[in-house]
Amino acid sequence: MQAGSQNSTGIWLDNADHRAFLAADAHRALDFFDASIRPAGGFAGLDPKGRPLASSVQELHSTTRLVHSYALAQMAGRPDRAGIIDQGMQFLWNGHRDTEHGGYLWAVDGKDVVDGTKLAYGHVFVLLAASSAKMAGHPDADRLLADISDVLDRHYWDKAAGLFRDEFTRNWQPFSNYRGMNANMHGTEALLAAYEATGDSTYLTRAGGILEFFIAGQAARHSWRIPEHYDQDWQPDHSYSGNPMFRPAGTTPGHSFEMARLLLQWWDLAGRPDGDAPAQALALVERGLADAWNDDLGGIAYTLHRDGTVDNPARYWWPVTEALGALAALIKLDPTPALEGWYRKIWGFAASYLVDAENGGWHHEVGSDNLPVMTQFQGKPDIYHALQADLLPLAHGLSGQAQDLGKIRPLS
Repeated sequence: MQAGSQNSTGIWLDNADHRAFLAADAHRALDFFDASIRPAGGFAGLDPKGRPLASSVQELHSTTRLVHSYALAQMAGRPDRAGIIDQGMQFLWNGHRDTEHGGYLWAVDGKDVVDGTKLAYGHVFVLLAASSAKMAGHPDADRLLADISDVLDRHYWDKAAGLFRDEFTRNWQPFSNYRGMNANMHGTEALLAAYEATGDSTYLTRAGGILEFFIAGQAARHSWRIPEHYDQDWQPDHSYSGNPMFRPAGTTPGHSFEMARLLLQWWDLAGRPDGDAPAQALALVERGLADAWNDDLGGIAYTLHRDGTVDNPARYWWPVTEALGALAALIKLDPTPALEGWYRKIWGFAASYLVDAENGGWHHEVGSDNLPVMTQFQGKPDIYHALQADLLPLAHGLSGQAQDLGKIRPLS
């Protein structure tokens, strides 16, 4: 499968063949994940061929990401024929929402609480889902948006720092001093979506403050690598090592790409103020690619040591998708040959080894032979990253992509 002709002139973002590839890949993914619906409520994880996995445990980030993804696709012209948005919104309110203590449960199995931990990481995805559902016109979006905004305000927002705290027990007792970049990064994503959905400038202001702390305040002091982990005083904790997927040791270049794209989205929404935002976004992307791109096999290393040498060389799909999203944003702003070359190179790798043209969706990891492996993930648990890699480049702007896609209708 080819993402486009490497010999074509101009930029791929304007190339009809590449745009058709993006739309077709998005269709295949959505057709694949339509099978996620579980008759009893919630969603099933899927194996590589799209068959439901045995576990009936539902995690908050999976529910919310499906709602967001299908809302984005619906705005792009692809109807939600499986009812993913309806089922997800219902399950968030009646399955994940904790009617006893407030907030949203990390993992449930039907009515049983599997893990009641209250993580900022999961809660900011509720805000993202509610905001995207509102933009897609879902009737239950406003109540979810009001509830999650209140929960985030009351429990997670550190007003003095202008950042999100991370974790509590089910009844809102703090059980660690950990502070993290990952929850704040996805918090920024959700805040920007909430601003686009509501026009409430509080969301935009908070997003800007988070970006300022982690990019101008941290990345600029650490050779444009963003420290992942912090103590309760918001000082980098370079020795921290936690969950190998959600809180790995070292730095994560995939997050630098995400932060670069979000910085440009904020800058555009804020009216493109004078300052260094475009240069900072470019520095994050250039550093991440220089550190983590595998010159021999392609793909992007998962984590780095503090000095930029590779720590965990595993090559997952999501850093690739985020590099593509960041590069697309930078190309929209200033289409240099260097950026275009990277965009084409990375899509070439993704189309050859990660995109599953037969079944739909993307393989989540490749091994030393560039064939799919399942060491960290079982099956294909996530549409979110790959679908955005398809859809966001189709939009012409740096912000308001959902509304832009609605005008372009690439999936109709």
